[in-house]
Amino acid sequence: MHMQLKKNIKLRNEERQRCEVWTRVMGYHRPVTSFNPGKQSEHRERCHFKETSRV
Repeated sequence: MHMQLKKNIKLRNEERQRCEVWTRVMGYHRPVTSFNPGKQSEHRERCHFKETSRV
């Protein structure tokens, strides 16, 4: 079953909240906000890929 999503949802700035991004580093999951500035910059430059499924 698929849910239909409303496409034109608009939030006021007061209704928004920050999304905390976590990533795995050296076997541990940590929030990116805890990284030093150099590591945060490195994280922004990472290339993400999407794995395709084989049938």
